[in-house]
Amino acid sequence: MTRPQLSKGIDDLSYHLLNQYSALRGLQEIMVDMIENPQMLHDAMAFFEEGHRNVLRQYVAQNLLSLNNDNTAIYTSGYGYTDELPKAGRDVSNDAVLPEDLWGWAEAQEMAVASPEMHEEFVFPYEKRLLSPFGLNGYGCCDDVTRKLDFVLSIPNLRRVSVSPWADLPRCAEKIKGAAILMWKPQPANLVGAFKPENIKRYLQDGVNSARANACSLEIVLLDTHTCENHPERFDEWTRIAHEAAMS
Repeated sequence: MTRPQLSKGIDDLSYHLLNQYSALRGLQEIMVDMIENPQMLHDAMAFFEEGHRNVLRQYVAQNLLSLNNDNTAIYTSGYGYTDELPKAGRDVSNDAVLPEDLWGWAEAQEMAVASPEMHEEFVFPYEKRLLSPFGLNGYGCCDDVTRKLDFVLSIPNLRRVSVSPWADLPRCAEKIKGAAILMWKPQPANLVGAFKPENIKRYLQDGVNSARANACSLEIVLLDTHTCENHPERFDEWTRIAHEAAMS
């Protein structure tokens, strides 16, 4: 099949099952269901899984997928640049792009208040199966995955793990090591209020040191900066400090 030279196709393949279901059921109700009506929650997750699986089948059948191995933001803002996609031997200039040529991503921030055991039981198996077709995968968003890494690291072709400002970075670094890129999202609130470069320097350097001590591949993403209080130069200063910390 010759791939048509048209505009960019679908390149965001990310899954947010609890986000979708909580919009329908209500987050508080879902938390109660895990205790009082667990089978209904499993049935809902299976329903969403099968729906997303069918959508992906349609994307493939209609040749709608586009590569995301470039400056495409892979859900939670890391770029897709990699020379590992498409997989070796795949010629997507002539063949249709397949899930195996793409980044996938999943997250369940709504489970931040639930135990790792409940996350693993009620949501993770459905996410893991949805991610299995993709060439590379990432997991997490703004939730704390510190206590959930045992099952997160079992995702097929896992390449990135989001470590939020609320996670225990040293513990995450010790667990992740070289298994995936540690995508660290430092606290964005440091750009508002009393801007203190020396405090930011110590904070970022501590994070870099934790990753380095555990031989992690570190990616630093400054995310959720909803305001800089009319001081855009703070972004330049923060970036300079982060670069110095990474290169030290």
